[in-house]
Amino acid sequence: MIALSLAEIATVVGGQMHDIPDPSVQVTAPVVRDSREVEPGGLFVAFVGERADGHDFAPAVVEAGAAAVLGSRPVGVPAIVVDDVQAALGALARHVVRRLGATVVALTGSAGKTSTKDLIAQVLQHKAPTVWTPGSLNNEIGLPLTALSATEETRFLVLEMGARGIGHIRYLTGLTPPRIGLVLNVGTAHIGEFGGREQIALAKGELVESLPSKDEGGIAVLNADDPLVRAMASRTAAKVVLFGESDEADVCAENVRLTDSGQPAFSLHTPSGCSDVTMRLYGEHHVSNALAAAAVAHELGMSAEEIATALSEAGTLSRWRMEVTERPDGVTVVNDAYNANPESMRAALRALVAMGKGRRTWAVLGKMAELGDEALAEHDAVGRLAVRLNVSKLVAVGGREASWLQLGAYNEGSWGEESVHVSDAQAAIDLLRSELRPGDVVLVKASRSVGLESVAQALLETGAEGEVAAR
Repeated sequence: MIALSLAEIATVVGGQMHDIPDPSVQVTAPVVRDSREVEPGGLFVAFVGERADGHDFAPAVVEAGAAAVLGSRPVGVPAIVVDDVQAALGALARHVVRRLGATVVALTGSAGKTSTKDLIAQVLQHKAPTVWTPGSLNNEIGLPLTALSATEETRFLVLEMGARGIGHIRYLTGLTPPRIGLVLNVGTAHIGEFGGREQIALAKGELVESLPSKDEGGIAVLNADDPLVRAMASRTAAKVVLFGESDEADVCAENVRLTDSGQPAFSLHTPSGCSDVTMRLYGEHHVSNALAAAAVAHELGMSAEEIATALSEAGTLSRWRMEVTERPDGVTVVNDAYNANPESMRAALRALVAMGKGRRTWAVLGKMAELGDEALAEHDAVGRLAVRLNVSKLVAVGGREASWLQLGAYNEGSWGEESVHVSDAQAAIDLLRSELRPGDVVLVKASRSVGLESVAQALLETGAEGEVAAR
């Protein structure tokens, strides 16, 4: 974080200082909400949660070196007390971003946000110091904490923005006003909460509505292949840049293909030139993510050659997202268990098939959450797709939704042992341990609440008869 005195922080957040002998003491280390992450000179934000009250950790964090606590009541150690801790955190982030002067790049979408954010960050790092959202900390607490991790050297701030309803992205853009806004897609993730894709589009489009005008440097980067995203051009005064396969796209890919190991390669075309890309990531769906990242980077002054080099070097930064690991016995485990929606499920299955040419493929799948009335149809469709793609074996894990996955596969023509429904993660682990053969490829994917990452971890522990080679 850029250095701020406790007195300045109190003024910015509208708080009262308690037990602070020297208000000129500066906060020079990160602002954190987890007491275990406190560093000397940092600021600890005390939230009251369902299971724990952050105020209870105040003495320990100050003893560990924290300059003060930001909380809602005095705690007997240096503290800035406010009425609303979340609002205060947002106000502090807004102040720091304004003072910092870095270019804020914000992105949203129904699928691919985190992977694309990681790509943008790695590409922009080639140009200047960049700070980005860790993992999927894209809400009203995670986003300001990310912004507050920026330093005086930071030139680009890449922020993922999630939404659970109308107005959420508008709130986030108010905390960290972006100059560049990227909308990837409007899919069916969280459709049960929103009530329809049109409502999702309304919420996602709040990002482009927040941008400065074209004359003020605002840039809206939109997916030309998604009609609901393409239509957002009418909702912004910013310059519009399109990416995708459409003839209207400013940034596109030609000669798209997959390597023998399932990694995408293509020729990147930008308004200023072309260059070849071979990615380290797995699955053709990453081409669209790469084009989105390229469009942002091009608008920030990078050449096609620079962008292509950076994309070819970029890897996976966030855990449990298409993490590909090969065991010593040749079994390949693809851990994509962080989250799932219909679009990402389809992309992961296609990536599995591409990686598994000439090998047995296993799709270990679980529930896709927050689909509302579409849940039955979407799970059924994923089960059917697994059969159409000739996945060797579908293992549906869990309760009702898993049974719909298995039923879809059955109705598409999966007979005998080509698909199976098991009750939980341990049952899946037991099945795989008994039936996997050297050379098999296993995809593990479900919504975060299912916890299927335990299956991938167990498979890697099972195969660890030496050092596991992570690709």
